Amino acid sequence: MLTVLFSMGILVWTVFLIDGLIGLRKIDALEDEDCLENGPLLSVIVAARNEEYQIRASILSQLAQTYSNVEWILVNDRSTDATGLVMEELTMEDQRISVIHIAELPEGWLGKNNALYQGFLKASGKWLLFTDADVKFEKEAFAKALHYFENHELDHLTAAPNLSAKKFWLKSFVAFFLFGFSYFKRPWAANNPKSKIGTGIGAFNLVSKAAYSSFGTHEMVKMRPDDDLQLGMRMKQAGYAQRIVTALKLIEVEWYGSLQEAFIGLEKNTFAGLHYRISMVFFAIFGVFITNVLPFITIFSSDKIVALLSLGIILLSGIHYVMVIKKMTIFSPSMFLVLPVTALLFIYSIIRASYLTYKRGGIMWRGTLYKLRELRDKE
Repeated sequence: MLTVLFSMGILVWTVFLIDGLIGLRKIDALEDEDCLENGPLLSVIVAARNEEYQIRASILSQLAQTYSNVEWILVNDRSTDATGLVMEELTMEDQRISVIHIAELPEGWLGKNNALYQGFLKASGKWLLFTDADVKFEKEAFAKALHYFENHELDHLTAAPNLSAKKFWLKSFVAFFLFGFSYFKRPWAANNPKSKIGTGIGAFNLVSKAAYSSFGTHEMVKMRPDDDLQLGMRMKQAGYAQRIVTALKLIEVEWYGSLQEAFIGLEKNTFAGLHYRISMVFFAIFGVFITNVLPFITIFSSDKIVALLSLGIILLSGIHYVMVIKKMTIFSPSMFLVLPVTALLFIYSIIRASYLTYKRGGIMWRGTLYKLRELRDKE
């Protein structure tokens, strides 16, 4: 049984490896792009809920951009802390900033998605940049992104930031997440105009206002907790021109501060990413265990064929892991050495998120419970 299973595993990892080798080479580094010095208005829309400790630093990094024809629309999504006050203070520092305060959540919307949509309604720019309240930008980030956007005649551009992490196990968990995301979602396919596969990253989703409007805006993903990814996927499926780039030296975000925060944060979109299906949960757990844990055990098998096949899987997955980590992060690829441990942590996060979603009858996101039945209806 293991011989057949691992033989199939060798074949699958070979396909993944070839696909990754070709695809990753097609992801440009935004740092290598020229800057657009002057051009049309860019509207930056930032949705924030209880981000009083992060949003000021993020906005100040944006105000220092070399591309100056920018307006900022900060949307305070029902915050219970001083987020709204910090936003209002920022308007005193730069007249290009305006603030929207949302007091109530409309029926049929997730909070962040509604906040971004409300920001769009007030936007005047040719381009819209949807970003998060904890993202920090180097001064040429906007200028390089807009030049790339125009040069490639795009409707949507998303950029992979530097996901900073301070602690080793958090770094290894983030690295595994990106590794798994790479072969599950194949984000590089977004750069293939013939492919219907798209992607989107919440730290940086840049769209033309015309394309975003004709697509249907955030109303098309209003009940999706993975709105950033879904926006990109659905725009690409609808035929809009899209690309993904890396921006590891231009954009930075601390994804989570600890492993526990990561587990809590993934509660909202893990089950959504598995289409709210128990069958997909079991499939994901089985797949992660078979491909990323079991070979590290069976490599010590007394059956030489099983041991050799296990070694083959480890080597193939290791090469793929190193390629992804070197392209998409600034982390050390040596974290592959603890891959089976981080795989088990990821399995735990899947089980935890799925269990809590069923127990609560929905997902808890930033203080609001969204019912599972409503989320499934909008799948």
